[in-house]
Amino acid sequence: GIGIRIRILAMAMAMSLVRSRAPAWVPWALGGRPGACLAQQQGAVASSGFATRADKKANAGHEDDAFEVEIPIPFSLHRLPEDCISQRVSTSKAEVLSFFRDLYRMRRMEIAADVLYKGKFIRGFCHLYDGQEAVCVGMEASLTRSDAIVTTYRDHCTYLGRGGTIYEVMAELLGRSGGASQGMGGSMHMYRRSDEFYGGNGIVGAQVPIGVGIAFQQKYSGKPNCTLALYGDGAANQGQIFEALNIAALWDLPAVYVCENNHYGMGTAEWRGSKQPAFYKRGDYVPGIKVDGMDVFAVKKAVAFAKSYVLEHGPLVMEMDTYRYHGHSMSDPGSTYRTRDEVSGIRQERDPIERVRKLIAAMELATAAEVKAIEKECRKEVEDAIAKAKASPEPDAANLTKNIYAMPLGMKLRGVDREANFQLPN
Repeated sequence: GIGIRIRILAMAMAMSLVRSRAPAWVPWALGGRPGACLAQQQGAVASSGFATRADKKANAGHEDDAFEVEIPIPFSLHRLPEDCISQRVSTSKAEVLSFFRDLYRMRRMEIAADVLYKGKFIRGFCHLYDGQEAVCVGMEASLTRSDAIVTTYRDHCTYLGRGGTIYEVMAELLGRSGGASQGMGGSMHMYRRSDEFYGGNGIVGAQVPIGVGIAFQQKYSGKPNCTLALYGDGAANQGQIFEALNIAALWDLPAVYVCENNHYGMGTAEWRGSKQPAFYKRGDYVPGIKVDGMDVFAVKKAVAFAKSYVLEHGPLVMEMDTYRYHGHSMSDPGSTYRTRDEVSGIRQERDPIERVRKLIAAMELATAAEVKAIEKECRKEVEDAIAKAKASPEPDAANLTKNIYAMPLGMKLRGVDREANFQLPN
């Protein structure tokens, strides 16, 4: 009603004042900015339950009985029919509880990585995903392991979603041979070819043309699969993204462009770095859809639609409206370009884990004690994985030239002086 609109307008005006002198024409309520419609979203989550108590009890008793969840934040569409996607999604008790478990274990893993980095067990670059977990979990709910994913350097949870283990993530972060890339890739280069995960990639935007190439291979081979190429709002202005999109559109490739818009490219707010921050419209001649990336059910619904669409019509641009709680990387405190109130406000109103927790309670899918038991199991899984990773050996020094030169080599590398030559193995 009028009262809600007044509160939303007041919130947008207040947040625009604290956002580094943002222009008056860029209120946070436009374009799905981080603080947009928080009160409205909170109310929508609470009202997305079901009509009667009898429904709740029935659904709580059957693990696989399907029921529908209403998606409170409408999808925004570009060059797509208004009725192409419903605001309701089918789920079950088993799936809701699995969503909660997956979201929570990802969160605990990233928090543990934060602690290990600050303790200097993890060195180098490290980009955490906490806050954005619903994107990963929702995607996997609508894909098979024959569909492909290629992503950015913020890749720990994506690797986990593709079937990797917390141990493999932690071992890689610690530079141990048991890691996802045998301890030689580090935080930014998790990789799992067996499940069509083509890695975290360290060069901003460079993974998108790779994703289009994978989609070309899928179509050329007649496979019924698609590729999701993920990139951030900070990479959205990269020329290579548009060059690859042109090819994908010309050849009707099954490529889904997924812009994970967490609203800050490093420390630059989206409206400072992009003249057109409605990233789902950036494809121009390519259709697009904007999704509440903090709602795992919305992501599931949208990705299912996207896969079906691209297999028949060619590429689609998808914008995930999400948010990261940590800074851009561990060297970024994340507090110089946004306020603490903004971060805490998102945690309180839009956190993907808490939204699923509220649904579990509203539908009586599990007791509070059962939910706590899931959390305890996830914490133990993370603790055990860290202990095992610390015990894993470091990669052998012979791996320095592995996967670089053809073997056998039988040659010398000349150093900075005659005494610093290195005999490569035969």
